[in-house]
Amino acid sequence: MKPLLSKTTRPFLVFVMMVLVISVPVYYFVVDAIWQNELDEHNEIVAEKTGYEFNKMDVSKEEIQRSIALWNHIQPGTNIKKIFSNHLKKDSIFTTEKYKPFSKDTTIERYRSLQKVIYIKNEPYLFTIETNIEETEGTVMIIGLITIFFFILIVMGLFILNRRLSKTIWRPFRNTLDQLKNFNLNTQTNIEFESTDTIEFEELNGSLRKLITHTVSVYKTQKEFTENASHELQTPLAILKNKLDLLLQDENLTEKQYNIAEEMNKALTRSSRINKNLLLLAKIDNSQFDNNESI
Repeated sequence: MKPLLSKTTRPFLVFVMMVLVISVPVYYFVVDAIWQNELDEHNEIVAEKTGYEFNKMDVSKEEIQRSIALWNHIQPGTNIKKIFSNHLKKDSIFTTEKYKPFSKDTTIERYRSLQKVIYIKNEPYLFTIETNIEETEGTVMIIGLITIFFFILIVMGLFILNRRLSKTIWRPFRNTLDQLKNFNLNTQTNIEFESTDTIEFEELNGSLRKLITHTVSVYKTQKEFTENASHELQTPLAILKNKLDLLLQDENLTEKQYNIAEEMNKALTRSSRINKNLLLLAKIDNSQFDNNESI
């Protein structure tokens, strides 16, 4: 058997752990999707700003080409390539995996890429930009650790709070239970339960008061009936036995009359003994004996 508090707390802890386990991958995919969307917007802005800055330059086409070549040389993760009008492509956004350029690190990382056609001096160029998105894992890890910390904090707080509140809220119920354990029907006294502002406990106490009052009343009536019945039966039996004793002492009785009277005396003695035994059994059944001993 387990206490009520453990039965209510354990399912709650299991539920919280299930929510925590489910929340980690959900956090990862949601944050990753948000991060990729932000990177797509960033790449779009970079492409438009690059085209705008090149168009704002008041230089010749040769200078534009040299500037683009210098851009492709010094700007990592971007590329501007001139294309023909009949080879125009739709803007595309995709994710690629490759080794980190200009680094000795051999791990493969993800990059969010954008290919967009921009116009520089009314000529089409294919602008390609790649942005590392591996920061998502670090972000998700930090969010996951913070989430786990607050989950543990909430669970511990609720567990401690639940135990303290349980002692306060369930105090009237425990008091009622203790009074029921100590209740003795032989005393024939009603129990005064502690008043409480909890509706359920107050209804329980009210029902127990009615039940105990009814039980005490029935017990008292049954006890009085047993005593009265025993007394009413014992009195005529004693009178009959006394009369038979006087009859048996009569010297004028014939042997046959004596035998009949003797049989009647034995029957009356047996009836008196049965009446006393029934009274004793009734008292035992009604727990009317306060002192009990082990023999």
